[in-house]
Amino acid sequence: MRKGAITRDAVLKAIAEYDELGRARFLAKYRFSEARSYLLLHEGREYDSKAIAGVAHMWDQGRALLPEEFSGGKEHAAAWLKRAGFEVRAVKNPDWTRDEIILACHLVMTNGWKGLDANDPRVIELSGLLHLMPIHAEADRNEKFRNPNGVARKTFDIATRHPDYRGKPTNGGALDVEVLHEFLARPAEMSKTARLIRQGITTGDLQALALEDEGDLDDYSAPEGRLLMSRHRRRERNKGLRKKKIAAVLRQGGTLACEACGFDFEEVYGDRGSGYIECHHVVPLHEAGEGRTKLSDLALICANCHRMIHRCAPWPTPKELRHLIQTRRGTVTRVPDQQSAKVTHHAADGE
Repeated sequence: MRKGAITRDAVLKAIAEYDELGRARFLAKYRFSEARSYLLLHEGREYDSKAIAGVAHMWDQGRALLPEEFSGGKEHAAAWLKRAGFEVRAVKNPDWTRDEIILACHLVMTNGWKGLDANDPRVIELSGLLHLMPIHAEADRNEKFRNPNGVARKTFDIATRHPDYRGKPTNGGALDVEVLHEFLARPAEMSKTARLIRQGITTGDLQALALEDEGDLDDYSAPEGRLLMSRHRRRERNKGLRKKKIAAVLRQGGTLACEACGFDFEEVYGDRGSGYIECHHVVPLHEAGEGRTKLSDLALICANCHRMIHRCAPWPTPKELRHLIQTRRGTVTRVPDQQSAKVTHHAADGE
C-alpha cells in the first residue's frame, strides 16, 4: 500500500460515508479517535482529517489505513488531503515563538509591566501585526489565532512573571520567562530588537520572509529572534557580498585566513580549500538595523569561529574572539603548533 496516494474522489466518498453514519459511528467503525491536530473543511462542515484520509485509502487502494499506521499531523493526513485539493486547518493554535513573545513583552514593558485588556487598542494592533508574521503557516492557524483575547492573555502571562508581581502567576511557558528576564537585563537592546521586528513586518521586509528549515539556526543564540536571525544568516550567505569581500582582501595582498584564529583552508586542504572562507557580519542586526551592507561590515572567519561568535549573546567581534584565543593559548593551556591545530580544525560549509 502506498500511504498518501489518495485521490479527491476517494476523499469525497469517505466524506459521504462520514455524513451518512455520523461522526461517532464513522470513527467507531474504523477505530479512529477525534482529530487532535487538524480538521478537514468541506462545504462548510468539519471532518476528522486523519479518519477521512485513512478511509480514503480504502477506495483507492483496497483497504483503509489503520490509525496506528500514520499520524494526523502535517506530514501525513493533513499533507495528503491538501495535496488532493482540500482545505485543512489546525485544531489548536501553535505555541508562541520567541519573536512573538518579544513583541508582547515589549508592549507589557511600555505599559509599566502590567497586563493589558483585549479591548485595548494596543492589543488589537499587535494582534493584527502577529497575523502578518510569516512564522506560522495558514493551515496551522485556526479562527482564534492570535486574536485580541489570546494576545491579552499572553501579556498577563508575562506581567505576572515579573519579579515585582506578588500575586499568583497565570499560565505561561518557560520562553515567556526567558524573554522577560532578557528585557529586564538588557531593556534598550531588547526594545530595539522589538522595534526592528515590528518595522520589518510593517514595511513588508519580513512579511514574505520564508523561514529557513535548516537545523543550524537552532544552534545560534542571540537577542534577534528567529525572523531577524534568519535575515542575518541570509545576509551572511549572500554569495555576491562574500565574493566581493574575498576579492577585495586578495587585491590588497591579503590571505583568506580566519581573522580570529588564523586558520587557512587552502594551506591545510590544498586545492579543495582554495578560495574558501566564511563571511560574517561584524555588527549584529539588533545594533545595526536593516540596511545596505558595506565590505567593511564583513569579516572572513572559519566555520568554528563563526559558530563560537554566534553561540550566545552578546556576540564577540572577530577581534575580541582573537584576543580570547590568544589569551587561552598564552596563559591557560598549551595547544599544538599552528599547522597541527589547523589539520584538526572542523571546516563546516557555511555557504
